Amino acid sequence: MLKITAAISLLVLFTVSSAQGQYYLRGEVRDEKNNALSNAKILLHSTRFVYYSGSSGTFGITSSRLADSITISLEGYQPLCVRIETGKYQNITLKMLYSSVNLQKNKLVSVTRNLHPDDRNKRTLTGETYSSLVENEFISARKYPETGCAIHTDKASYSNIRRFLGMNTTVPTDAVRIEELLNYFSFDYTPPPPDSTFGFKSYLSDCPWNPLSRLLYIHASARKIDPEKIPPTNLVFLIDVSGSMDMPNRLPLLKSAFKLLVDNLREKDTVSIVVYGSSVGVWLVPTSGIEKEKIRKSIEDLYPGGSTPGESGIRTAYRLAKSQFIPGGNNRVILATDGDFNVGQTSEDELEKLITQHQQSGIYLTCLGVGMGNYKDSKLEILAKKGNGNFAYLDNEKEAEKVLVKELTQTLYTVADDAFLNVSFNPSVIREYRLIGFDNKVNALADSLSEVEGGEVGSGHSLLAMFELVPLSQSLDWGHAEDGLAKVTLNYKKPGDSLGRSTTYISPLAYTKFTELPKSYRFATAVTMFAGILKNSPFMKQVTWNDASALASEAQNPQDAIQAEFITMIAKAKKIYGHRKRKKLLE
Repeated sequence: MLKITAAISLLVLFTVSSAQGQYYLRGEVRDEKNNALSNAKILLHSTRFVYYSGSSGTFGITSSRLADSITISLEGYQPLCVRIETGKYQNITLKMLYSSVNLQKNKLVSVTRNLHPDDRNKRTLTGETYSSLVENEFISARKYPETGCAIHTDKASYSNIRRFLGMNTTVPTDAVRIEELLNYFSFDYTPPPPDSTFGFKSYLSDCPWNPLSRLLYIHASARKIDPEKIPPTNLVFLIDVSGSMDMPNRLPLLKSAFKLLVDNLREKDTVSIVVYGSSVGVWLVPTSGIEKEKIRKSIEDLYPGGSTPGESGIRTAYRLAKSQFIPGGNNRVILATDGDFNVGQTSEDELEKLITQHQQSGIYLTCLGVGMGNYKDSKLEILAKKGNGNFAYLDNEKEAEKVLVKELTQTLYTVADDAFLNVSFNPSVIREYRLIGFDNKVNALADSLSEVEGGEVGSGHSLLAMFELVPLSQSLDWGHAEDGLAKVTLNYKKPGDSLGRSTTYISPLAYTKFTELPKSYRFATAVTMFAGILKNSPFMKQVTWNDASALASEAQNPQDAIQAEFITMIAKAKKIYGHRKRKKLLE
C-alpha cells in the first residue's frame, strides 16, 4: 500500500512538474508614437524573474499560470503594471515621463522667438537647398527682435573639411558648420570677472561682402577651472574595433590619441575600456590613472575585426560608467568610431532615442570621429548633442594632441550645461538681422514643437557669434546710444545643478572701422567668408577665394600655426574648386 501511495505521489509530482512553464506569455512594448522599445525591463510577479524586450520590442515568457501580471519599466518612461493572459498577444504602450517628452522633441540649434509656423515653413522652402541644413535668413527686428543659439564646443567640422581638401576633393555643403569653424580658433580669450562663469565683449563694424550691412561680433569666454580644483574623473573609453576600423587613419590613430590622454591622468582618476566589434565587452576593468603602463598596454593590444554593434557598445559603456559613478566628479563616456553602425539600432532617430535615455544621468558623452564621410559625421554630431557632450574629428595625430592634450580641459571638463545665448535687438536702430552659422536641420524647422537645445561648455571655451545687420538708415550715426544695440543673455546651469542661471550683457552701439578691429576678429571674418563660399551661400555670392585669402593673410598672427594652416586650406580649396569650374566650362 505504501508503495502504491508513493508511486501515485511521484506521478502527481511529475505531472505538476511537467505542467510548469507550459504557458507562453507573448507581446510587444511600444511608446506612444508606436515605436518599438527594446531592452525594457519586465518583472514577472509570480516568480520575480526579470526579462527584457528584444530589439523589436517583443517578448516571450514561459509561465505556469494561465494568467499572470508583469511590471514593465524603462528609463525615461512611466512604469506600468498589467495583467496578461495566455493566448492573447499583448500590445503594451509605455508613456514617457514629462522630462523625457521634452528630450524627444526635435531640437533647434538656433531660434527666432515668436516666429510664426507659417513663416518658418516658408524659410525651409525658399531657394535651392540641397543639404539637410537650412541657412539662417534675414529677420525683421521690429517683428521678431529676439533670437538665440545653443552654445556648443564642437569643432569637428573644421578638421573634417581639412580632410576633404587634403584628399583633393570638394566638401559636402552639409559638412560645413560655420560656428564649428569659428570654435576651432582661440579668438582673443578674455577671463570672466572673478564672480562670473562667463565674460563678454562685442564689436560692431563693416561687412566686407555687403556695404549696406554691418557685422556684430559677440564674444563670450567661459571660466577656466583651477587645475588644483579639477574633480576626480570617471572615464569610459568606448572604442570601435570592428573590421571597418582596420585602416591607418582609424584604430591606429585612436590608439595614439588615447595614449596621449593617459599621460594626463591622475591617481584619483579612473579609466575603463569597452570595445565593440566581433564581440562587445569590458576590455579594461576600472583602473586608477596612476597605472599608466597597464592602461597603455591595454590600448596597444586592441585589434580590429567583426561587425559594428554600436548600440550594444553604448549600452555597456553607460552601465559601466554608472557603476563607477563619482558624485560631484567628471563622469564621461568617450566614444571613438568611424560611425559605421551596422548592427542593432543604426538610424539617427534610433541612436538619438538611445542616448536621450541617459541624458539626465549626469554622464557626459564625448564623440571622437575618425575616417568618416559626411553621413556618419551627422550621426556622431547628434549623439554628442543628445548626450550633453562634444564632438571632435581626428584626421591626424596633431589633431588628436590638440583635442586630448592641449585642449583637454575644454574637451573633458564642463563648467556649464544647457547653455543658450539669447540676443534681443534694438528695433529703433536695426531693420533686419541674420545669425551667421548655427543652421538648423529641415526636419527640426518643420516641427512646430521644436525647442532650442542648450549645449555643454568646457573650461576656458571661447565662443564667437556673428550677426549680419541691416540698419534702419544708411545715414544712421553709428555712435553711442543709451539703449545699446542689443541685450545679450546667456542662460545655463552649473554641472549637476538643476537651477537655471543667467548672465546679461548690453552690447553698446559703438562702431569700429573694419581696419581698426582687433586682428582676431578680422581673421574670424575671413573664416566666415571661406565657409560661405564652401556652402555656396546666397548671402556671399560676390565673395571670392582671393578675398578670403587676402583678409586672412593680412589679419594672421605670425605666431599662430593653426592660422597659417588655414591660409593653406584656402589655397587648396581655390585650386580644387577653380579646376572644377574650368572643367565645367570646357564641357
